[in-house]
Amino acid sequence: MEECVKVKAAGEADDEMKWVHDDSLDYKGNVPLRASTGSWKASLFIIAIEFSERLSYFGIATSLVLYLTKVMHQDLKSAARNVNYWSGVTTLMPLLGGFMADAYLGRYFTVFISSIIYLMGLFLLTLSWFLPCLKPCDHADVCNEPRRIHEVAFFIAIYLISIGTGGHKPSLESFGADQFDEDYAKERLQKMSFFNWWNCALCSGLILGVTLIVYVQDNVSWGIADIIFMVVMAFSLLIFLLGKPFYRYKKPIGSPLTPLLQVLVAAFSKRKLPYPSNPDLQLYQVPKSYGSSSKGRILCHTKKLKFLDKAAILENDGNLAEKENPWKLATVTKVEEMKLIINMIPIWVFTIPFGICVAQTSTFFVKQGATLNRKIGNGFEIPPASIFTVAAFGMIVSVAMYDKILVPILRRVTGNERGINILQRIGFGMVFSISTMIVAAIIEKKRLKAIEESRDSTSMSVFWLAPQFLIIGFGDGFTLVGLQEYFYDQVPDSMRSLGIAFYLSVIGAANFLSSMLITVVDHVTEEKKSGKSWFGKDLNSSRLDKFYWLLAGIATVNLFLFMFFASRYSYKNVQKVVVADCYDDEGKGDSGGDGLGPVVV
Repeated sequence: MEECVKVKAAGEADDEMKWVHDDSLDYKGNVPLRASTGSWKASLFIIAIEFSERLSYFGIATSLVLYLTKVMHQDLKSAARNVNYWSGVTTLMPLLGGFMADAYLGRYFTVFISSIIYLMGLFLLTLSWFLPCLKPCDHADVCNEPRRIHEVAFFIAIYLISIGTGGHKPSLESFGADQFDEDYAKERLQKMSFFNWWNCALCSGLILGVTLIVYVQDNVSWGIADIIFMVVMAFSLLIFLLGKPFYRYKKPIGSPLTPLLQVLVAAFSKRKLPYPSNPDLQLYQVPKSYGSSSKGRILCHTKKLKFLDKAAILENDGNLAEKENPWKLATVTKVEEMKLIINMIPIWVFTIPFGICVAQTSTFFVKQGATLNRKIGNGFEIPPASIFTVAAFGMIVSVAMYDKILVPILRRVTGNERGINILQRIGFGMVFSISTMIVAAIIEKKRLKAIEESRDSTSMSVFWLAPQFLIIGFGDGFTLVGLQEYFYDQVPDSMRSLGIAFYLSVIGAANFLSSMLITVVDHVTEEKKSGKSWFGKDLNSSRLDKFYWLLAGIATVNLFLFMFFASRYSYKNVQKVVVADCYDDEGKGDSGGDGLGPVVV
């Protein structure tokens, strides 16, 4: 591959130290001053609001089925269906929120608007408990059925929260990562740590949500918990707004999907043209000089998916009319962005089985915990949802160890700024998911044996489940964090909020497929005579251990398929302005074709 790099003069290198030239703007609309904007001083304001949002989300999500059954007196089937509907909407909304942030609203404004909607939902949720006309019942002591007005207010409240999450989740994380200049070595290294510490804040919010908040809900009042959510969210929004002078902003540039469609149209219209003998010289590219005002970064040409390259072939000696019509001629950068999206499809597919394994933690793992002995000391009983803290702790430990211990060592060994590349990190986490299912199967077999011998599963402590939660937490620290970084880094620059939404869609699709898999397995394993299957009326009449072994087998086969595609994956190859070295988006130097060429000074 030809060298894809620009060399700076000494004066320009000094200019880079002072100003940020990555198409960012400060809050006044000017080129940002590096010393006073961005990096950790800005991202810490952003991480603070993520902590509060996750506190509220997990505090509500982990106890929603309990509220529906205990307060609203729904049967388990109806409650589970309502939880699935809410979870599905919450999972899909980030696709719309991410699109609006990238295309029209901008990430900062999307976070602000979605936070207001989120607060409205929390406010209405609080009113539905305390306001006399909205309370579940007129008399709290005797309440066999909630009033219709409470049901309406409650569901409007939680779906407002769902809409708020849809704009909040993809925009906030990508906005935080935007605070680091990828073309500046120091900030590029800091950005590689950002997603690790982002998830530490996420897990901290999760831990408080499933311990302190769940305890308040169970032992004090659901309404008091709602007040805590509202106050913490309002305070964190204030912190977020105080950080406005320190942020770097990316202007929305219209629909990021339109250029991709233009590439497909142009490539199809030129499908009969011969492939150019020298693509590096014969394909159309708009040069970007250092400090220019043109939008976005320029991508270098790659040799895969050659049929798309025809969209960048110049006809008629490249006359002005052709160059001004993006439906007839696309730049190499636009073609490469289309290739990035296509290359992501198999990676997205082969990470779903990991998500299916993770999905068991919020369903069967918690149900297992509810059947075991949860008492500590003098009668204190751990809420079933609080067992999530073990997984969150495992994720925090793995992220901290990876960032502070493994990465520095691996950098020296591999010469890669990341230590290992993103897909290797994701694959390593998949090994933990397989281990989790194996351990879970063994523990469940032991639980069933205890029931068979004593007819009482409470003879086993809930802490027998700690290993499987801890291991999946380790896996999350590698795979989930890796997926966030992957979908942010490898999408086109104009689609980064959508990229985070793609990551969330992996988890959402995994939850839906987990439900489908349970239905299929239930049908296949059902015995005609007895009517029994691996899934009985309760856990004690089920064979979850066999289901866990099945998931371990599926995840193992999937890991080999993932490794096959990952070994052939081409990372985003960016033309960068550098002083003494150059890197692709994987932090590599000259890599014999995959990275950027050496600098000639």
